[in-house]
Amino acid sequence: MNKWLGVGRLTRDPEVRYTAGEKPTAIANFSIAVDRRYADKDTADFFQVSAFGKVAEFCEKYLKKGTKVIIDGRLQQDVWTKKDGTKADGVKIIAESIEFAQSKPKEAPAEAPAPQPAPEPTPRQGSFLNIPDGMDDGDLPFNL
Repeated sequence: MNKWLGVGRLTRDPEVRYTAGEKPTAIANFSIAVDRRYADKDTADFFQVSAFGKVAEFCEKYLKKGTKVIIDGRLQQDVWTKKDGTKADGVKIIAESIEFAQSKPKEAPAEAPAPQPAPEPTPRQGSFLNIPDGMDDGDLPFNL
């Protein structure tokens, strides 16, 4: 079984392109930094991530550098030939689903509104409003 689950932050904005053809498919590529504790030091591992289809469209629309995400996917080994003719290989994550790992930060208002005084409490007797003396039933906004 090939399963990868991790939490990391995007190190750059996703690069999204679409395949040619009758039904273009989105392909998103980006990298993430995943925290790792090593010998009482905090460090990070960096992974390349690819997403396809609807997941790639999600990346294009909502993700940017610094976004913390949870990625569920699989590992894939890529092998390619360099310009000098030698072979190279690397491992990347193929994202099958991506979720936000934190809430979107709230933007601070440009100027804080002035505090409003609390309204005067209405005098109450038990859980009922006091009705001033001399009021007829016809003066009330409801029927008794």
